[in-house]
Amino acid sequence: MPLELLSVTSEVYPLVKTGGLADVAGALPAALARQDIIVTTLMPGYPAVLQAIGEGVPVRRYENLMGGPGTLRRGRAADLDLLVLDAPHLFARDGNPYLGPDGRDWPDNALRFAALARVAADIAEGALGSYAPDIVQAHDWQAGLTPAYLHYNRPTRRPPVLTTIHNLAFQGVFPAYLLGTLGLPAEAFALDGLEYFGAISFLKGGILFADHITTVSPSYAREITTAQGGMGLEGLLAGRARDLSGILNGIDTSVWDPANDPSIPAAFSASDLTGRPKDKAALQAEFGLDTAPDAFLVASVGRLTEQKGLDLLLGALPALIEEGVQFAILGSGDRTLEAAFLAAASRHPGQVGCRIGYDEGLAHLVQAGADALVVPSRFEPCGLTQLCALRYGSVPVVSQVGGLADTVIDASPVALRQGVATGFQFTPPSARMLTDALRRAAKLFREDRTAWQRLQQNGLATDVSWDSAAREYAALFRKLLSPPSA
Repeated sequence: MPLELLSVTSEVYPLVKTGGLADVAGALPAALARQDIIVTTLMPGYPAVLQAIGEGVPVRRYENLMGGPGTLRRGRAADLDLLVLDAPHLFARDGNPYLGPDGRDWPDNALRFAALARVAADIAEGALGSYAPDIVQAHDWQAGLTPAYLHYNRPTRRPPVLTTIHNLAFQGVFPAYLLGTLGLPAEAFALDGLEYFGAISFLKGGILFADHITTVSPSYAREITTAQGGMGLEGLLAGRARDLSGILNGIDTSVWDPANDPSIPAAFSASDLTGRPKDKAALQAEFGLDTAPDAFLVASVGRLTEQKGLDLLLGALPALIEEGVQFAILGSGDRTLEAAFLAAASRHPGQVGCRIGYDEGLAHLVQAGADALVVPSRFEPCGLTQLCALRYGSVPVVSQVGGLADTVIDASPVALRQGVATGFQFTPPSARMLTDALRRAAKLFREDRTAWQRLQQNGLATDVSWDSAAREYAALFRKLLSPPSA
């Protein structure tokens, strides 16, 4: 019998995306459908989402939802079954779903995402009548209050709730005086409640009151129970270690498919890499780099932040530029890092290219044309860009943390001899170690093209789809629904 899953998320690709959460929320439903799990996604009614579903079908109305009226609408868009929370006072804002035009958090983010969780809890309790999910998956801090509302409301109907942590660094921390406004009792401000260093944490509520917690790679699940990786929640997570597991993310292999990708000039596959040089030439032209087939071209795609280690890449640039390495940087984030990469491109025309912002089609070209894709993160829950790199024959060079450690097999002498390597790892995350790893990669590229091509083919042959993760999630969901053994 099919299971009904309510997925609660603040963003879904291709409707609204700021990061990997959207990719996961957008791709997982189709993979779970193959496991006989029917997913309905609850998300905020941003303008782009409401436009995608049209008017939808109103299924519940709220006279006063965190300061204004709201309507829950059912609709379908991008092959997803959606419940959309249409609350104009909270979500009728263009642009980034979390940040205002000044680049700062919207001051009412606590109300906005508490409303999302409040409605999720109502649905879980059976408020829609004809639709009652068997299980609820709450993604990140934005949905973190879902199990907290269920806990404090003590409803007669309470399906199991799974909290999925995509990045523990973002916890939804807000002033404690908001508890009453959020509809939570005073007792919630306690060590065994939402209290977090004198404030309240939405994600703490998600961790504390969920039936199970998952994060997006096995290594990250271990790391967040330590003082180094736990971001102040390591004690709580270690205490719930029996209910914590890591399920490695995948990517949508129908969207990321080098054999059938309209965003790249030449298709290729593991058995036929002859199209890749054309993609490399197109990438060099796009970023103003010298058209040099034998130049070692390293790319970076994603957020320009210290968490992602892009300051380490800046530190590695001078020595590697001197050695003839080319760089293509696509992303946005910290203004200081943006300015530094633009300055490097200005100082080294033909060797460093930088594009500030994000362009999905260009990201595909970067993956298809680069020789190597660098991900020097200080911590990384899973990472999706290295999975795309494997899929596109762009050899990943990654720090040995979280999901990066779980998905890339280092090109050690033994792994090269055995023919199983897929990329290069380095540790600890530092500019010096990154420089050494990139030099290792450049040396192999220049001196042994047969071994390099084997790395590419191994990456292309790696299963980076959602199929394995979907099977793990399905098994976990069914376990949560099974009565405990005597």
